[in-house]
Amino acid sequence: MLAARVEYVAPWWVAWLHSVPHLGLRLQPVDSTFNPRDESYRESLMFLGLVAAVCLGLNLIFLAAYVVCACCCRRDEAIQTKRRNSCCVTWTAVVAGLVCCAAVGVGFYGNSETNDGVYQLIYSLDNANHTFSGIDALVSGTTQKMEADLEQHLARLSEILAARGDYIQTLKFMQQMAGNIIVQLSGLPAWREVTAELTELADETGYVEYYRWLSYLLLFILDLLICLVACLGLARRSRGLLASMLCCGVLALLLSWTSLAADTAAAVGTSDFCSAPDTFILNITEDHIRTEVTRYYLYCSQSVSSPFQQALTIFQRSLTTMQIQVAGLLQFAVPLFPTAEKDLLGIQLLLNSSESGLHQLTAMLDCRGLHKDYLDALAGICYDGIEGLLYLGLFSLLAALAFSTMICAGPRAWKHFTTRDRDYDDIDGDDPFNPQARRIAAHNPPRGQLRSFCSYSSGLGSQTSLQPPAQTISNAPVSEYMNQAMLFGGNPRYENVPLIGRGSPPPTYSPSMRATYLSVADEHLRHYGNEFPA
Repeated sequence: MLAARVEYVAPWWVAWLHSVPHLGLRLQPVDSTFNPRDESYRESLMFLGLVAAVCLGLNLIFLAAYVVCACCCRRDEAIQTKRRNSCCVTWTAVVAGLVCCAAVGVGFYGNSETNDGVYQLIYSLDNANHTFSGIDALVSGTTQKMEADLEQHLARLSEILAARGDYIQTLKFMQQMAGNIIVQLSGLPAWREVTAELTELADETGYVEYYRWLSYLLLFILDLLICLVACLGLARRSRGLLASMLCCGVLALLLSWTSLAADTAAAVGTSDFCSAPDTFILNITEDHIRTEVTRYYLYCSQSVSSPFQQALTIFQRSLTTMQIQVAGLLQFAVPLFPTAEKDLLGIQLLLNSSESGLHQLTAMLDCRGLHKDYLDALAGICYDGIEGLLYLGLFSLLAALAFSTMICAGPRAWKHFTTRDRDYDDIDGDDPFNPQARRIAAHNPPRGQLRSFCSYSSGLGSQTSLQPPAQTISNAPVSEYMNQAMLFGGNPRYENVPLIGRGSPPPTYSPSMRATYLSVADEHLRHYGNEFPA
């Protein structure tokens, strides 16, 4: 078995997501092999997003039907039913808030995992680019030395040593060795196009990842703010905050389903790549790099020899031969031609630097470094990246569930607030034991004292200064007197004594009862006002 196959094993979620049916927009089956250039394959990923859009539509239809039913149906006005509904709404909101907070926690973890995986991919791409750029720099530098610098030294030595034919043959042989080195270097693959594509891929990936991470972070903050607004609205019984929560909840619901669609398509597409990454890379590099070179770096098997071994061997032998020839000329030609020493030393330094470059080039062309970068990139996107996308998908589902629950609880809370205020409105507004009256009194300045509707005075004095009038003998018929006594409580001794003077709190009257009472009192004052002067 190849070494790469032992080192890289696709996780279980890659196989699970890769097995998801791939269907086109016309519901025809599509090959699940990762091929983003194929239009039908792109349609299959788009179809997954449309499935999430259909789920969003069904969710909105269900919520709309539920809200209409909750607003149209009548609920019991009994006190126990009110308390039961209030408790149910409160606990529903609490559970929805807890689910939303749990969803945000899961989302934070998934967002961090995805971000780590993507940046591990970018880091591996940068390392591979550094290696490829180093290879191209060494090849171009060595070629420049052999074509230009060495040629200049050999040309001057040919003039200096022109009198010795054997030395001229040695110089020609060295020039032939330099030509062999140039030919072998030209046979090495040029990585300039690959480097440019990888650089563009890394830049675009980093740009998209930054805004993806930031968008999810803002979505998490929005979800938490909506939960806070919902809690404040229920605690303060504020219909304004409740309406804001409902509007923002619908927006968060739309964003949750949208993020789920994007996460699903991205996770399935990435899993298609991770299920067979070698095949995809071989297909896209066949026009730029030889297949044997690509396989060498993808598999890096010890049983497979390097495709550059022959070229590097010839390079090494040619350098060694040239170094031997230069050493012989330094030993035998310099005593006869001292002016040739400078050029020979220059050639020797050039060959030594070329040998050092050969060692660096051999190390860079070795498959182990680039294969490690390849495995790190796969681990980043296939392990951390897809795992983070799965957690983000779970966050989207939990957030959609939480906000759907909040939206369902909103109309019931609204009706409960409305019914509570209507119950307060049915109580006398001047009753000091009315909670609503106490709230109004806290915001309005104190008014002047009202005249007692039970007073038989001129009504100009305050209620606190009123005293029960002296007992007088009434000329009214007994029947009228008894009717009056029955009207004012059945006790003739307190028929004309104001309620404030009794030392007991005033009763609570509904608006209809108070209107009846005032009409009877006014009629009584008009009828008996002259008989009981102040």
